[in-house]
Amino acid sequence: MRLGLYVFATLVLIGIVGGLAYTVNSSSYAIELMGINLNFPIAIWIVLPMFVLFLFTLLHLFFYGFKNYLLRKKWQKDTLTLEDALFWSLVNEPKEQKYTIDEIGALAVILSKASLEITDNIEGLSPRLSRVLHTIQKIKNGEYIDLKEHKLTKTFTFGNPILRQNRLNRLSKDTLFVEEVMKSSSEYTQEVQDEALRIFAQEENFVNAQKYIKKFNVEQFLVMLERMTSKNNLGLTTLILNDFVKSLNLECEDFIRIVLTTKKYFKPDENLLLFRGYQIENEKAQCAYLYLLFEYELLEQIGLYLNEQEENEFMKFRALYELKKLNTKYKLEDIIDITSVCHETRLY
Repeated sequence: MRLGLYVFATLVLIGIVGGLAYTVNSSSYAIELMGINLNFPIAIWIVLPMFVLFLFTLLHLFFYGFKNYLLRKKWQKDTLTLEDALFWSLVNEPKEQKYTIDEIGALAVILSKASLEITDNIEGLSPRLSRVLHTIQKIKNGEYIDLKEHKLTKTFTFGNPILRQNRLNRLSKDTLFVEEVMKSSSEYTQEVQDEALRIFAQEENFVNAQKYIKKFNVEQFLVMLERMTSKNNLGLTTLILNDFVKSLNLECEDFIRIVLTTKKYFKPDENLLLFRGYQIENEKAQCAYLYLLFEYELLEQIGLYLNEQEENEFMKFRALYELKKLNTKYKLEDIIDITSVCHETRLY
């Protein structure tokens, strides 16, 4: 029953009882209480207990109504806190939350340590949760979302997987962002840096790549080499190549892949000068240098070079050299698999 209706009905009942009592007996009755003489109609004395009970009932209702009001406020506050906890768990940023109702806090504490993975649409969520869930699903589907427009810029921390995926999505669609990552790589996770470098190596030339030479790894440098054609050498020069060789930690196989490319686009004198210097500074370039000497049929230089090495080194190259001295028609490819020669330089 509503409080207003209850008050109205009670007062009407008291009035009816008092009126009926007064019509039956309109005389008065007096009592003395603590020296005070109380003289009221009998009808008043009849309804007085009813009125006192009514007042205490109102006090009772007000007291428990206020308690329920406070409890409802706690529930409302904890509902908002729970929504906040769900939000941070959805974005993979779980946080500690404080609840006013112990029972809710005991159940919801798991959200402070958990990240939620939603696999299907959910109806009936609050607008805030619906928006963020919709945004996350778009990102997971490969779409780039401008977090600033959605007021989510400060939501994600550095290594957040959702933020990382969103940046990967942007890399596949925004060439300007690729170079932005190359310029400020420390602001992005390693996975994003690697993807930016992969895309950069597949799209750019060596002139632009030279600016980010410290960001390059051997794999992506070789990818750029393999993109070179007779019509487009991607701007590779001996100076740029030297810079990359000095910066990268190249293995014997890498020098072989480099020489197989440069022999197509550089002049013999340029190639020989390059790899003569490389093999002096790094013994891992020796096979590539020997390959060039055989490629250009420089037998005298081959003989001098092999004489400077240990007798058990470069055995297949030595065998080919001996055959060449006999004016045989053997080619390097007949004796040596150049792609695996790095594993056959010594005979043990």
